[in-house]
Amino acid sequence: MVGDSLNKTGANLLIKALQKNNINRMYGIVGIPVTDLARLAELRGMKYYGFRREDSAVNAAAATGYLTQKPGVALTVSAPGFLNGLTALAQATKNCFPLIMISGSSERHIIDLSQGDYEGLDQYNAAKPFCKKAYRVDRAEDMGLAVARAIRTAVSGRPGGVYLDIPADTIVQEDDAADQSNLGVYKLVDPAPKQVPNNEAISRAVDLIKNAKKPLIILGKGAAYDRTEKQVQQLVAETNIPFLPMSMAKGLIPDDSPHSAAAARSLSLRNADVVIVIGASLNWMLSYGDAPQFNPQAKFVQLDIDATQFDSSQPISAPLQGDLKSILDKLVPALLATGYQAPEEWLEQIAQDTEKNDKKFAQRIANGKVAQKFGYYGAIAPIAEYFQQHPDTYLVSEGANTLDIGRDMIGMQLPRHRLDTGTWGVMGVGLGYAIAAAVETGKHVVALDGDSAFGFDGMEIETICRYKLPITVVIINNGGIYNGIGQVVPDQIGPTTLDPTARYDLMAKAFGGDNYFVSNYDEMKNIFARAVDSGRPNIINVQIAPSMGKESGHIGNLNPKLNLQPLEENERSHHND
Repeated sequence: MVGDSLNKTGANLLIKALQKNNINRMYGIVGIPVTDLARLAELRGMKYYGFRREDSAVNAAAATGYLTQKPGVALTVSAPGFLNGLTALAQATKNCFPLIMISGSSERHIIDLSQGDYEGLDQYNAAKPFCKKAYRVDRAEDMGLAVARAIRTAVSGRPGGVYLDIPADTIVQEDDAADQSNLGVYKLVDPAPKQVPNNEAISRAVDLIKNAKKPLIILGKGAAYDRTEKQVQQLVAETNIPFLPMSMAKGLIPDDSPHSAAAARSLSLRNADVVIVIGASLNWMLSYGDAPQFNPQAKFVQLDIDATQFDSSQPISAPLQGDLKSILDKLVPALLATGYQAPEEWLEQIAQDTEKNDKKFAQRIANGKVAQKFGYYGAIAPIAEYFQQHPDTYLVSEGANTLDIGRDMIGMQLPRHRLDTGTWGVMGVGLGYAIAAAVETGKHVVALDGDSAFGFDGMEIETICRYKLPITVVIINNGGIYNGIGQVVPDQIGPTTLDPTARYDLMAKAFGGDNYFVSNYDEMKNIFARAVDSGRPNIINVQIAPSMGKESGHIGNLNPKLNLQPLEENERSHHND
């Protein structure tokens, strides 16, 4: 009888509904009121991964969704734990990563009368602005339906985050109407139906592209999520249209492809007359498609599953709505049937600019290996060399200069092998994403962090060590946010200043992992491959000069500048007196 009673509880029905839909992992932090829910999940055969902060657990679930096309599942406690996870839920929605965040919560009658419950908060309504949809399950008998709706909402259309609110009473509540043969859980049929574009839209796009003198393809992470590599590789190979990958689309076509215009990015955007946007948005990362970064006369072809994305920043001359694979399955053969080839003059223009910029970049890297002041280029060069030789290694990166320079230096050969701060550019995703990549793929993972970025989720090194995951955390330490030379008031530490001598690597040692400290190129070259190949949790603390790094990295234009120079000079003069 005890077993029968347990089987009918909301907790058991939740777990069964997830498992019925082939969701067998859960990331989270337990406490009131979800502790036994996590225990039951393990007893029923789910793999539960316990974290140190909720946002990291939710980030791990979000990365799982991106890597598997199934919603990752995160579990949090009520109120403060829910709020800690909310940023990651919002980010997953912005990034279009399918995710279900499940939180225990208070009973409605206590919340609605503001009676002051333990960790009381109207979580259901608080979550709504930050996710695709929020659902609250007040009856155990509705659990199967709630999970089904959450899964379909997360993966259909433009993927994103879903919040599932589970009051404490629902966890232990029994569905008295259920019997052992019908617990009200079921497997969804076609949770993300294909959406095929109409022929008229395809013809309009083909007519525009085939007349292009300077065509350009922009690949976004949506194209990587939708597994379009076969179609886009054929499109590029058979038309010679050059492409630019956004950071998480790197590897969709190998970065060393001769068709890549990444090294001629500015020239390509400024001159392209037809821009084909596949799985990307014309948002801040693409300057909204505006001049002078883009040709003001450019025509846009945009492929997206959500029609509200069209005309968001620029007029879209040929909108193509549908899932990306279905669009490309029609667009590619239709364009190839015209015999279209990108004009040689355009390709030669890009090739010349690429060669010029590649030479400059190669010299910068060569100088970085021998420079007296050890900096980013010397630190990251061994990582880039390793990834060239071991392409089936996963990279997660965050920071300012670390992220920007690493993105330019480290080539990706395979799709979905690079994860980073994404659409919002939020710090603190690194170790959660890295844990998910290691768990979901079983491959070696490199988490490349700036010292500031590592501070957001650094305690997850204990999680990495506890589960003995094959993750190498590389911390580029210049002692500051952007750099470590920001002190202007003598008796105060500057707002951007951290500790350039910090031994972050000792955190790995404290929790049973391996630790390495390097301060020049040769040390990094000797240690990096050995650390990754060990398959053990480890931190490599890379100490570079505090003067290395510019404010806000490549996006300093987004950080408003005040004329502080007179005050700074006055402060220095006063101090010298």
